Amino acid sequence: MEKRDEDLKKAQMLDARARNISHNVRCTECGSQSIEDSQADVAILLRQLIRDEIGAGKTDKEIYSKLEDEFGETVLYAPKFDMQTAALWLTPVLIAGGTAAGIAYSKHRQRTNVHIMALNLIRGVPLTPKERVTILDLLIPPPPPPQGVASRLRRWLNLR
Repeated sequence: MEKRDEDLKKAQMLDARARNISHNVRCTECGSQSIEDSQADVAILLRQLIRDEIGAGKTDKEIYSKLEDEFGETVLYAPKFDMQTAALWLTPVLIAGGTAAGIAYSKHRQRTNVHIMALNLIRGVPLTPKERVTILDLLIPPPPPPQGVASRLRRWLNLR
């Protein structure tokens, strides 16, 4: 009885392992489905090949390597990072970095153009409404803090 239970558990573990591998392998005929979900003849043969390789004692890595060697890298859902796929992996990072740099540069430029606006104002060149608001924000001092007892107490506590 115990031997039968052990064999059943072992068979279930091997089946779960085969299903896990099958979920990560693309059907070469369907293209958009894993071989686990596909009912194409090729998918059925690949599932059987995976079960045979597991039965032969191969590791998952060895099975993936064999499938990749026979069918190419596109058979795997997660391509490896190498020189051919570097652009695929790095493009989103480069776009996000370029966008962040562009936004930072535009903010920096917006702040540093104040001296140009001041020179234009002296020369008599009319300011755009946006430039006028920027100049007024810089030239008008902020309102003084309230002089109530609570604000004095808050300032006194912050000093200590």
